[in-house]
Amino acid sequence: MAGESVHDAHSVVATIQPAIMLLGLGIGAALASRACRLNPIVGYLGLGLGIAALGFADDFSGPVVAAMAEAGVMFLLFNLGLHFSLGRIRDEAANIFGFGTLQMLVAGGGFSALFFAFGLPTEFAIIGGFAMGLSSTAVVIGLVRERDQEDCPVGRAAQSILIFQDIAAILLLVAAGALSTGGAIAPELGIAGLKALAAFVIAVLFSRYLTRPLFRLIARAGSSEVYTATALFIALAAGWATGMAGLSLTLGAFLGGMAVADSRYKIMVQTEIDAFRGLFLSFFFISVGLSIDPAILADNWLFAVAAAAGLIVLKCVFNVLAGLANRWSVPGSIQLGFLLGQGSEFALVIFALPAVAGLIEPRLASILVTAIAISLAVTPVISNLGRKLAGKLRQGPADKKLAGDDAPVVIIGLGPAGRGVADALTYNEIGYLAVEANAERFETALADGYHVHQANPADPRSWDALGMSNREVVVIATGNLSISRELTPLVEERLPDIERVIALPGPEGLQEFTDLGMIPVDVKAPRGTERIIEMVFQALNRERKLPASKASNRTDEEHALEYA
Repeated sequence: MAGESVHDAHSVVATIQPAIMLLGLGIGAALASRACRLNPIVGYLGLGLGIAALGFADDFSGPVVAAMAEAGVMFLLFNLGLHFSLGRIRDEAANIFGFGTLQMLVAGGGFSALFFAFGLPTEFAIIGGFAMGLSSTAVVIGLVRERDQEDCPVGRAAQSILIFQDIAAILLLVAAGALSTGGAIAPELGIAGLKALAAFVIAVLFSRYLTRPLFRLIARAGSSEVYTATALFIALAAGWATGMAGLSLTLGAFLGGMAVADSRYKIMVQTEIDAFRGLFLSFFFISVGLSIDPAILADNWLFAVAAAAGLIVLKCVFNVLAGLANRWSVPGSIQLGFLLGQGSEFALVIFALPAVAGLIEPRLASILVTAIAISLAVTPVISNLGRKLAGKLRQGPADKKLAGDDAPVVIIGLGPAGRGVADALTYNEIGYLAVEANAERFETALADGYHVHQANPADPRSWDALGMSNREVVVIATGNLSISRELTPLVEERLPDIERVIALPGPEGLQEFTDLGMIPVDVKAPRGTERIIEMVFQALNRERKLPASKASNRTDEEHALEYA
């Protein structure tokens, strides 16, 4: 018996050892990436490729690592679902089903036509071509979150298109499955569509009738461990359920998040999930690096690099064309096109299926997988290039409508707080003029589509050009208290009727700026940015409309504040 116990212990250690070693190496890769000012995704992919190149890929593969990598993508989609309530899906329907369909037709159709032209089999040209039209949900959503682009036009459109692509990926997987069994593709796709519709209906029913009583019961328990367990259960169980139904695990995870999105407990669930999402996603990206065959890469590195370059260039071109066809501006189309200019983790899965890989030469399949992996690794660089290019194209003569007297609000500084105010004003169709002195932040905000001008508001000589005397509210979101202290006497003298809301990076100065006649808000306090937005609308004496995804998530305390 003792011998069996020791054997079992060794078996457990051997099973979890690859995950533990990858976790430690992943920490080092993330730290090294940050030191080099690179996205950690690049470090994770490089780590996986390095391990494969040293010949240790088999030592780090196994069911535990594969499960953790799959869980990372599931948690990512669950988190995305938390931001897509039924109200937001209605609001974003044009992007999800209109722009998303257009992007897939242009990009997927373009690659399919290219594969046809190269004489590849028809089945592979269709399935493989549209698989190449997919973009990486994991990489793009990570970049959007890191750059605080979730509520700007480019970020919202990218998230909506990725949702449609996830649906399209499910259909491609079903078509590939039918190909492997020799069945008819059309009936299989119809059955998958009915299953997906049923899953959506179940998610809606869960959201409306079960979420609130479930979380009310959990809240009464008063245990953070129960919250954590419930959040994990919903994310994993929803993915498991759709997986058992023959659909994608990620579709279930997204629907699970969407079911919670209308709940007032969404923030608590999101907080519990975030830590697991980041941890498990690192395993996914390392696994992608491990999937690259170093031998084939060494023998065909020139073809692999050329294929990766061709994939990125063509994908960016196709995406830009789709944006222009959707009546987006040239700068917006370029930024969105470059952001979505990589291959997809779903394409890696599709090309790994024997029925699909068997249609082409093994060397070509490996080169395509390598090209996709390389495109994932360089996505931060490519998307930054598109962002800067879009910012350059947006520069030029000031837009008279934006710089005119009809914008009642001036926002000084477009950090997170300033962007939050700008997003709220845009949703409520209230004009604003943003001013940013920092050149890098100015170009970034300009590329993201904000109505921003570069100027130094600390210089009173710029006030006439900004039309400050015609504004109603100025929001100071620079975080620089010394400039605010110096300008306050001049503002009181020249602009006595303008309301001033200042975002403070902490509690320091709250009483001081109150005494100076300003409305100070600590952005580090709970609901800091939200409070600034409320103060702006109060100063404008206007009622604020909330997006459906936010209005449905207000807490009882927030309602009490509103009517106090």
